[in-house]
Amino acid sequence: MSEAIKKEERSLNFLEEIIEEDLKNGKYNSIVTRFPPEPNGYLHMGHATSICLNFGLTKKYGGYTNLRFDDTNPVTEETEYVDSIKEDVKWLGFEWRNEHYASDYFDSLYGYALKLINRGLAYVDDSTSEEIANMKGTPTQAGKNSPYRDRGIEENLDLFERMKKGEFVDGSRTLRAKIDMAHPNMLMRDPVLYRIKHAHHHRTGDDWCIYPMYDFAHGQSDSIEEVTHSICTLEFVPHRELYDWLIEKLEIFPSKQYEFARRNLTYTVMSKRKLLQLVNEKHVEGWDDPRMPTISGMRRRGYTPESIREFCDRIGIAKRDNIVDVGLLEFFVREDLNKKALRRMVVFDPVKVIITNYMNNEELLKSENNPEDPNGGERDIPFSGELYIEREDFMENPPKKYFRLAPGQMVRLKSAYIIKCDEVIKDEKGNVTELRCTYIPESRSGSDTSGVNVKGTLHWVSVKHAVTIEIREYDRLFKVEDPSSEEGDFKDYINPGSLNIIKGAFAEPDLKNAKFEDRYQFIRKGYFTLDKDTSTSGMVFNRTVGLKDSWKPQGINGK
Repeated sequence: MSEAIKKEERSLNFLEEIIEEDLKNGKYNSIVTRFPPEPNGYLHMGHATSICLNFGLTKKYGGYTNLRFDDTNPVTEETEYVDSIKEDVKWLGFEWRNEHYASDYFDSLYGYALKLINRGLAYVDDSTSEEIANMKGTPTQAGKNSPYRDRGIEENLDLFERMKKGEFVDGSRTLRAKIDMAHPNMLMRDPVLYRIKHAHHHRTGDDWCIYPMYDFAHGQSDSIEEVTHSICTLEFVPHRELYDWLIEKLEIFPSKQYEFARRNLTYTVMSKRKLLQLVNEKHVEGWDDPRMPTISGMRRRGYTPESIREFCDRIGIAKRDNIVDVGLLEFFVREDLNKKALRRMVVFDPVKVIITNYMNNEELLKSENNPEDPNGGERDIPFSGELYIEREDFMENPPKKYFRLAPGQMVRLKSAYIIKCDEVIKDEKGNVTELRCTYIPESRSGSDTSGVNVKGTLHWVSVKHAVTIEIREYDRLFKVEDPSSEEGDFKDYINPGSLNIIKGAFAEPDLKNAKFEDRYQFIRKGYFTLDKDTSTSGMVFNRTVGLKDSWKPQGINGK
């Protein structure tokens, strides 16, 4: 798969074709895009696609991208989310030219609303939300005009100003655009532009008690910032007509909206509402749980920004919603980590090896940090006569062509010596507790003169130098590809084996120096990174991905 992906020449996507045509025709000298998240949750992989697209286009074609928070709903928004979004965008490797908030434009938006009222294009409606919905009609049946639709301009101006002053309770009045209640696009049937919400706003405090709807704030904010290409997901296709209508009637900078398909990943959910459920109901540790498809979760798990950018770039964008195999994302993570991860030896399930003829107290052996990196250098690893190896690397009665350790059989210890198993020690229950072995002194890696050839190589850790660490092995959060499309509650499909904790793994001593930004390959085990739960009481490492895709999809009942 890797060669096919690497060799493929990616053709222009439809947005790049539009931009190249606009620049060629002199419509714009450079382009302006924006990334407009609502600060009501943490960003996820779908947002990463949008971030890479918006920032990537202005990097390629010249221009800049604004970060604009759509903070028009004070009830759901928090500064915590604003801070996490900024951190995520920077971590992905992007810098915005300007940081804006829809709330920056509340005065301007209010002025635009007055302009529409003065032109007879907006009116204050006293109908309840239920009444408005009932008057909307159906796709095949025209709606009905509100009884308040023909209010005069002066009355509308007076009522709208009183709405702003806080004279009316929530839900008692709205400002609606005056378009056409028989319009074939139901979103054009006198859409609500403003609603009353007596709620504290995270930036404007209690200055406002009326707030613009997203459809009103969106295009006008784009226009104020002179955004040339306003890129949205497909669900905004029906909204484009209103976007254009408002800009035309207000006679402001003509930003243009374009849509692409949102991206979903297998074995997870991408709905903010569902992710919030997982957090609130304690199915996961938090928004940054390494099993979550959030950018902060992937960062904590050890994914690299380079691998996410490469994934987004390689799979491109589409005009139809699609679900992408999470294994493809993991492929790009492995590709990147293989080049930069430091190799270290860690034994997860130890059995002790005593080298009976090793007369030295200990010695230092050299081992490469990363065979894929010519400048990776080497490190010293302490070797002694008592070692740990993986329990699964020994078999008392092995089958043919078993190349690991067995009675009378020889293996090489990574970057060390060849050993032979002479004796197996067991406890009263028959469990193997110790392996007595001998080593070949002339077989030291890098200077082997023994002439002995063996086919198996095992990783190991010196007992007296070992560092005890906790390992968290993460797997798919759900046991079905698309939990949202299954019958019943999506949470019924949570994978009970999505987290496996190993409390007493033994690591070579160099890992004591691990930093949070470091990436490791635990030899023969997978890729790992230091977790934020690490403290003076112990180090915790998260498995980012295995060395290869070992996922086996389960049936609904785990079969």
